[in-house]
Parts: sequence; C-alpha cells; structure tokens
Amino acid sequence: MNEEQVRLEICRVGRSLFERGYAHSTSGNLSVRLGEEYLITPSDACLGFLRAGELAKLSADGVQMSGERASKASALHRAIYAADPEANCVLHTHSTSLVALTLSRNASEEADLLPPITPYFVMKVGHVPRIAYRRPGSEEAVDLVRAAILRMRSRGAPIRAVMLDRLGPVVWHRSLHEGMAALEELEETARLWRMLDPKPAPLPEEAIEELRRVFGASW
Repeated sequence: MNEEQVRLEICRVGRSLFERGYAHSTSGNLSVRLGEEYLITPSDACLGFLRAGELAKLSADGVQMSGERASKASALHRAIYAADPEANCVLHTHSTSLVALTLSRNASEEADLLPPITPYFVMKVGHVPRIAYRRPGSEEAVDLVRAAILRMRSRGAPIRAVMLDRLGPVVWHRSLHEGMAALEELEETARLWRMLDPKPAPLPEEAIEELRRVFGASW
C-alpha cells in the first residue's frame, strides 16, 4: 500500500474497532510503519472518527513531521518497532474484558495474562505478558514492554502482544488486518475466561506441541 492507502486503512480499522466496542471514547491508538517513518493516531482522538489527513507522521526517532499532535503512546509504538523488526503495525485499545481481567484477583496469579485454553489463542496470539501499571505514556512502561519482548524472544517464544494493567492490550503484527484479528482473538479469549466457572483447564502440552509443529505456533 502507498501512504494514502495506509492512512485510509488506519481510519477503517479504527472505525471498525470503535463500532464493535473494542475501543470507546478517545481511548486507544493505532500506528503503521512506513519504511523508516510511521503514521500514528493523534492525541485524544476517537478511533471511530479518524481523518486520514490528521494522522501524525513521525520519523524513526520520534520527531513529528506532519499531522495533528501524535498520541502520547508514540514512544511505546516506536520502542516496539525497534525491538521487533517484523512489526509493521501496533494497536492499543482499552478492551473491556481484558481490562476487567487485570482488575481481578485470579489474573494476578497467572504468569501470563491467560492460560492457553483454545487453539486459536495459542496460534493467533500466543503468550501475553502482563505489564505492571504505569501511568499512560510513561517511559517506565515503555522500558517494561521492551524488556518483555526481548525476554520472550530469548526463550524462543516471541510475542506479539502485552497487556498493560488497568489500561488495555497492545498488539503488533505484520499488517493491520492481522493485528486486528489477534486483538479480537485476545479479547474474546478473555471474555470466555471471565464467563466460565469453574475455569477451564489449559490445553495439554502435547496439544500445544502439535500446534507448534503443524502451524508454527510460538507458544
């Protein structure tokens, strides 16, 4: 896609997420890498009413080149692009079930945000480390996310999502289409987990190994 098409795609994805309840009010932000630069949604913008020409364009080192004032999460997006060369887009929302999960006692007992309870969660999302609460836009949060990406890669289980406690998921992928699909799968898995009592058992290790072997799952 050329830059004009990418701008329109960001607006389309933002509107879709807003209309289906994955984002609300002026929460959340989206970005797409454009070579050495990237486009990101403006500060305090509603994802349902984005305008292509108002998207902020930033250089690789975070200098704003055009558009409205960039989201306060731009440093986090930039850190993800630097830490994961395969990341071409970043999506952050305040999805209800996921935020609720971080507020529950059960969630704090898990090393990951969620256990591997469905095959598509394992295949499409993978491990989702929880990131301890820091204020929105905090440099500390950026450092924690960067460290999680590097730590999981060193373990042979690269990630494409983290969960910011009390704020929401951050998902990155090769394209907005794939990133939105991963975000949807993550939110729906959280919704399943919260609605079931007793909680389901995770997939057995042999089932996860089969998903690794057949589909290349990184769990």
